[in-house]
Amino acid sequence: MKKLALLTLALSALFGSTLLFGTTTRLPVKRKSALHSSSLHRAKGHTNIALHRSARRRRQYNPWHLSSYGDSTFGDNPAGEDPVVRAAAVDALGRWNGSIAVVDPNTGRILSIVNQKLATESAFTPCSTIKPITALAALKAGLITPDTKIRAERKLRAYGSTNINLTQALAHSSNVYFSKVGEMLGFDRLAEYARAFGLGEKTGENIPGESAGRFPSEPPKEGGIGMLAYDGLSVDITALQMAAYVSAIANGGTLYALQYPRTAEEIAQFVPKIRRKLDNLIPFFGQVKEGLAASVLYGTGKSAFIPEEQIFGKTGTCSEDGARLGWFASYSGQQNHKYAVVVLLRGGRSMFGPHAAEIAGKFYHTMLQQDAVRVSQMLPSSGPLMSGK
Repeated sequence: MKKLALLTLALSALFGSTLLFGTTTRLPVKRKSALHSSSLHRAKGHTNIALHRSARRRRQYNPWHLSSYGDSTFGDNPAGEDPVVRAAAVDALGRWNGSIAVVDPNTGRILSIVNQKLATESAFTPCSTIKPITALAALKAGLITPDTKIRAERKLRAYGSTNINLTQALAHSSNVYFSKVGEMLGFDRLAEYARAFGLGEKTGENIPGESAGRFPSEPPKEGGIGMLAYDGLSVDITALQMAAYVSAIANGGTLYALQYPRTAEEIAQFVPKIRRKLDNLIPFFGQVKEGLAASVLYGTGKSAFIPEEQIFGKTGTCSEDGARLGWFASYSGQQNHKYAVVVLLRGGRSMFGPHAAEIAGKFYHTMLQQDAVRVSQMLPSSGPLMSGK
């Protein structure tokens, strides 16, 4: 019996069971590996939840504190505006938070402003829309030609080379290119031409509440002349000022005083007023226009492209005061420049230059259709055909 008991105990230790009188009874066994695996699973589960929550917090974090949406027509007084132009601008902007200013670049008449308060009373960093002024100043100073190539951002390798000319730099909005050009120019020469285009001045005499914006007396301490030249740092510009500036490029060098006729009598008595002529830049406007056309054809402004009309424009994107800014300064037509259009967007992540260009493109497309209707309504009716004998 002792031998049988010893054999039974040995087998129990080996197989986890006890053999008693021919019956197998399972002994409780602590499965450490299973418990350990379960603990790891729970730990991993907690870790995954923590990571998920962390990722969700990152997704929810928004550095911009202004909504991208709103009723941008609130408080506007459309008296005296071209109703067709205004309807197209309101439709193009939709529910986005921003402003559209539409000007006749050949006369300086304001045709419509959506969100009048924002466009006239508030001034913002121009972002990359200052680059055409930098380009014109450098061309006039003889520092570059349209064929001068400068090494720019590595990201432009996708377009074949980082050594790019002026047209490519404007099309792709190269910060490195214009930073280097700005350093070659120096503050005084850049400031001379920026002020010639009206930066830091009111655009007209009788526009209630209009801000003069600001052009600094010296380059910014952080970023210097290079950042001023490519991003407009330390400059404040209104959408109306930008419309006057881009109109001067469109018409070949005449900076008009912008006028906002509000009654039928004022419209009937409207006479263009010239602030100054930029005759010394006439040889260089065509060279900059090539870059503005390229921006819409294949660059940062390509969302403004419409096949029926050539659009020239420059995008701008930057942030200030808890809001992201999206600019598009543009004009239409190779020969007859009917509209200068500035779109300004403010808000969150979706407010950037290409989005502003898309809105401008929608406006131009609508106006082409409306202008065709206007022309057809002006044509005399041919009347019924008469059959001869």
